[in-house]
Amino acid sequence: MNKVEAEFSNLVRAFRKRHMGKGPSRISTTFCKNWAISEMEGNLSPIEKFIAGDADGKQMLRAARTEMVKEMYRKNRPVEMEELLGCNFVELFVDIDIEQDKGMSIFVFEDNLEKKFSHLN
Repeated sequence: MNKVEAEFSNLVRAFRKRHMGKGPSRISTTFCKNWAISEMEGNLSPIEKFIAGDADGKQMLRAARTEMVKEMYRKNRPVEMEELLGCNFVELFVDIDIEQDKGMSIFVFEDNLEKKFSHLN
């Protein structure tokens, strides 16, 4: 991770903590074309881990952790991320593996982040 990718990871953690009450315990981000790909571990709270104890709970959590996170970014534009990167946020793709407590978010921006920040690697 270069410095900007590391700072982006910190912004993702802070954004989720502010809007969800808990951010991931580990996160790393890689820029690829106009995507910022953030891999996260330790996303679930203790109560979510309890809920994940049965199949219905896992399915409910997966739906909540994907659709609700996307809605959170639609309602709360990630201004800090846009300021750091110097470009506009377009959309977000999210997935999570409840059993492994690992998730991935792909943030799509207007500019080619890989090209813009490649000199920092």
